[in-house]
Amino acid sequence: MSNPITNKEQQVTYLKERLEIFLEVLDAIDPETTDLKDIDRLIKMMDDLEEKMEQFQSRDEK
Repeated sequence: MSNPITNKEQQVTYLKERLEIFLEVLDAIDPETTDLKDIDRLIKMMDDLEEKMEQFQSRDEK
């Protein structure tokens, strides 16, 4: 397991990279062939990103 990211700049970089990955996946989806599993994966990615952002915020408040 890796060490937690505590540096604010690293946190922002991490979130930007994850958001970029999400946007790339979103751009690659063909609306004509997308199924419910694809949508569920996108929702999971956003939920994971939101969870990580909340973790970073809680670390900053301590």
